[in-house]
Amino acid sequence: MSDLRIVIAGAGGRMGRTLIKAISEAGGLVLVGALEHSGSAHLGEDAGLMAGLRADGVTVESDVAPTLNGADVVVDFSSPGASVRLAERLAEAGIAHVIGTTGFSHADNAAIAAAARRTPVVKSGNMSLGVNLLAALTRRVAATLDESFDIEIVEMHHNKKVDAPSGTALLLGEAAAQGRGCELSTSSERGRDGVTGARKPGAIGFASLRGGSVVGEHMVIFAGPSERIELAHKAEDRMIFARGALAAARWAKGREPGLYSMADVLGLSDF
Repeated sequence: MSDLRIVIAGAGGRMGRTLIKAISEAGGLVLVGALEHSGSAHLGEDAGLMAGLRADGVTVESDVAPTLNGADVVVDFSSPGASVRLAERLAEAGIAHVIGTTGFSHADNAAIAAAARRTPVVKSGNMSLGVNLLAALTRRVAATLDESFDIEIVEMHHNKKVDAPSGTALLLGEAAAQGRGCELSTSSERGRDGVTGARKPGAIGFASLRGGSVVGEHMVIFAGPSERIELAHKAEDRMIFARGALAAARWAKGREPGLYSMADVLGLSDF
């Protein structure tokens, strides 16, 4: 069986460089392209050297078309606008798309869903096995407990993260909403400040913390009368996200068009 040919979008970012390193350490995978935006300082660099490895002969480019030649899957940790534009290009080319980018708007999500009608797309706010198990547990606990248990989601990330709540926090919020049988868009509470009044029954609350070099910490709290259940995950190395994204890339090749999640990749959809 030939190696899976992968392009990394957002190659110069923290996750992009981690993915390049993960590909070099994995068997059956080969990096065939590295994409960055037109203003990136990394354009023209060798992708291997950029990631702290030996030169691999793959040059970081901004032109999408030639980079996709011969690619099987694009793994994308870029920006919302770039991911949406790339989704359309990959749908036209019939190339699988693994999206770890976060911070999408409703319109962005709709555009990606439309692209997924023509090619397989795996999209997740977090690619780690542990976080997706946490989401499955959150959905199950939310379905088991009634609304006398308030749900709060607390997340912390490094001081360079630009979106809040994190994509992972929203993933966990969606899992809680699915368990409760409600819509997160109409049930979430964010950014409490001042005299807010009593907590609304059935609300799903979010709190976002930023500081230092924290890779990612998430806690889902179910606070009931006289007792509290806390489910937590702490990421210690970005490599866990890279390995999950590459597992999704292997899984996506040859799939029917559709919008998939890491729960599909890991067989957790019916948990």
